[in-house]
Amino acid sequence: MQLQKAARYQVKLRIGLSGPSGFGKTYSALLMAYGITNDWNKIALIDTENKSASLYSHLGDFNVLSLDEPFSPERYLEAIKLCEDSNIELIIIDSISHEWQGKGGCLEIHEQLGGRFQDWAKVTPRHNSFIDAIILSKCHLITTSRSKVDYSLDKDSNGKTKVMKLGTKSITREGFEYELTVNFEFLNDKHLVQASKDRTELFSGKPEFIINSSTGKKLIEWCNQGISIEMVKNEILSSNTPEELKEIYAKYPTLKSQIHPLIMDRKAIIDKDTCQLITENEIVQPLKNQENESSFK
Repeated sequence: MQLQKAARYQVKLRIGLSGPSGFGKTYSALLMAYGITNDWNKIALIDTENKSASLYSHLGDFNVLSLDEPFSPERYLEAIKLCEDSNIELIIIDSISHEWQGKGGCLEIHEQLGGRFQDWAKVTPRHNSFIDAIILSKCHLITTSRSKVDYSLDKDSNGKTKVMKLGTKSITREGFEYELTVNFEFLNDKHLVQASKDRTELFSGKPEFIINSSTGKKLIEWCNQGISIEMVKNEILSSNTPEELKEIYAKYPTLKSQIHPLIMDRKAIIDKDTCQLITENEIVQPLKNQENESSFK
C-alpha cells in the first residue's frame, strides 16, 4: 500500500443512451460513433431491435451483427467478442435492455429458476459477466437502453396515498449507469438529451442538446488527453533492468492488468540477454587471459 500522484489515463469510452422507443437512440449512437472513430468501417452495431439498424444504412458502411432471442448474457458476450476479434474500434449495443428484460434475459432466467430471492445467486454472476465484458472491452462502447416512467406510492400531508411520478428509469439492472463515462437521457421525441452522469464534465450543467458527430469528437478529444497505453509501452521497451520494470509496474496502478504481459515479455528478453552476456564473459574472458599469458611469455 502506497500513495500515488493522481494522473489521467487514456481509457476507452463507455457511453450510455437511454430513452423511450422512437426518441432517436440508434441514430444518435451512430452519429456519435462516427465522431469518435471518423471511419464507418471501424464501427460495429449489435442489433437486438429487429434489424432496425438497416434503417440507417445510408449514413455509412458500418458493420451490423443481428442478435435474436434468446437474449441471454452469454449471447451478448459472444457478440462482443466477435466484434473485438474483428478489430472493431467501437461497438454499439442496441440495446442492453433485452439482456435484462427480453426473451431469455435475466428476469426470465430468474423466473424459470423459480423466481425466489435465492435464485438470484445463479443469475447475478451471469449478468455481472456481461457488465464486465462492457467495462473491460478493448473497444470504445456505446450502449442504448429503453426507459420507462418510474412511479412511487407516497402519502400527502393529509395522509392519503398518492401515485408520484419520479421520472424515467432505464430498463436494465439498477447501478449500470455508474459504470459509464457519460450517460445521456433523451428528454423528448425531438431528440434533445441531457447528461445524467458525466465524468468528462463536458456536458454536465449544460443546456439540453441534440447528439451529432461533434459530440463524439469532443469525447475522443477528452479521452486522448492523458497517459496512453502506448506511452507506457514505449517506457517498458526502453527499460534495461528488472528494477526499472518494477518501478514502471508500481507507477501505473490502474494499468496493471494491461501492462503486466508487456512487462513479463520485456523481463524475459532482459533475463535472456543478461544470461547470454554472462555466458559470453565466462567463455571470452578466460580466452583473453590465456592470450595475455602467452604474450607475456
